[in-house]
Amino acid sequence: MRGHRPALRTPRVRTRGAAIAAFVALAPLIPSAAAAVGAQEITVKLPYDCALPPGPQRVAVRVAATFPDRVAAGEAIRPTGVTTTVELPAGAVSDLTALKATTVVPETGLALDVAQRGAKAQALWRGTGPARPVAVPAEGSLTLRTTGDAPAVTAVVNGDLTLTATDLGVDLALGTADGAPATPASLSLTCTLAKDADGHGLLATVPVGPSATPAPSGSPSPSDSAAPGSGRPTAPASPTAPGTPKGPTTPATPTERAKGRTGHAPKVGDARAGSSADRPPAPPCVKKNPTDKSLNAYITGYANVRKLSGASLIPVSCVQIEQGDPEIAFPPDGSIHLLQKSDAYLDYQGRKQTPPFKSTFLTFGFAPTTATMVLEQAGPMTVASDVLLVFPDNIAETYVRAPLVLRVLDVEVNGTRLDVGPSCRTQTPLSSPEPDPATYPGPHLVMLGKGQLINGTDATGYVLTSGGPLTGEVTIPAFTGCGAGGEDLDRLLTASISGPGNYVKQIQGQTCAVGVEVPTEGQCTEDRQPYVVPKPER
Repeated sequence: MRGHRPALRTPRVRTRGAAIAAFVALAPLIPSAAAAVGAQEITVKLPYDCALPPGPQRVAVRVAATFPDRVAAGEAIRPTGVTTTVELPAGAVSDLTALKATTVVPETGLALDVAQRGAKAQALWRGTGPARPVAVPAEGSLTLRTTGDAPAVTAVVNGDLTLTATDLGVDLALGTADGAPATPASLSLTCTLAKDADGHGLLATVPVGPSATPAPSGSPSPSDSAAPGSGRPTAPASPTAPGTPKGPTTPATPTERAKGRTGHAPKVGDARAGSSADRPPAPPCVKKNPTDKSLNAYITGYANVRKLSGASLIPVSCVQIEQGDPEIAFPPDGSIHLLQKSDAYLDYQGRKQTPPFKSTFLTFGFAPTTATMVLEQAGPMTVASDVLLVFPDNIAETYVRAPLVLRVLDVEVNGTRLDVGPSCRTQTPLSSPEPDPATYPGPHLVMLGKGQLINGTDATGYVLTSGGPLTGEVTIPAFTGCGAGGEDLDRLLTASISGPGNYVKQIQGQTCAVGVEVPTEGQCTEDRQPYVVPKPER
């Protein structure tokens, strides 16, 4: 943990950047006022290997939370009393004192796998330290305790739901004896679960559905739950209960989905559509009055905030796409291009925006600040695809352009609410370097996706119909309309957030051909929503 080691300060591992929307793909679909009949309190001690000089060191971590004993399908599972306790060894503490750090403010991000019936999603529990900084002892170990509220998760089918701890990130804001930030002002640690951890990180198992009834001799039990922290794998629900949708239990892999495709609209097959009950929950994404060119898809990913050395998670969002007619172009160089320009828009509860999302940063290096925000579409979104036809190796390049205004709904600084009023937003849409400003004037976000379409084999990279990564760089404009009761907060938000050079990476999932009578398996749910819910990538 010495100050000259850049690996400990790299922004990409900071938990404040990753801890924006704690449950990425398992946000609750159905609000539930029903309370669980019983509760299970868990305390699990796990060994972690953390990146500390002179090399990886073993760190003891205790995770505690309370879960319901059992819930019904569609009932929210809301963990309470979530705490993460990290005990730094004496060697790490001596490195802190060498930096003249006398206090620390901890923040943790615990990654989890949430799984049910073969389907899996990743989640993140964010923890913040006490209101007052923790004193660094002159010698010995240092115990850091963080707490946080884990958002609810809803399982929509019967079967045991398991929560398993995986990676851990620890951020430390460092202070000196006179109350000023130390140099460096913060350190970030990346920790991985030790391979010899008991139970392989299993925290809890929550049965979903009614209690098991006695089965005939030799029949499998419909709900075989493992004891919390036991590490015994949880068996999938079997046999399938009457009325349970019979869709595939896991989405097709990108390779499986893309194999044999050429980037055009999916072919009509005789396979049935998948069931929405078998995919991770996601916001509704239903197209009204679709045509034979209508597509929809989910997209999610990260957007860096360069000034704050962190990243905001853009939650799973619905995008509605109307494909344009393809055109063949013959430029002077003798090549052949297939061009297609499509229109698109974000769709959340009838509004052209993302779902609200939270971001937590250390403003000015020391003040933990949490903001609730949305990205609102302020004009047409276009998807321009250019496929260079060079048999058999076709190269696809797609530009997605969207004028997006960043609106701030709520702000908390060190746990105290800061009233930004109802109209806090960027003065103009976010802007990116535009390769064709004459055709696409004005400020807007530009993201580029590149893919390869080899006839008869897999599509790789980004293709509109099969999805993939989109990247770009954005400038965050100055803020306006921020403040209430005569207080002007425009300059505060502008000084701490606005500026150029913010990297963006979004992952689009496989599209659903909404107007196709019988969609290909693995693309659409039974009610014509995207079956694939992508996971964000840095």
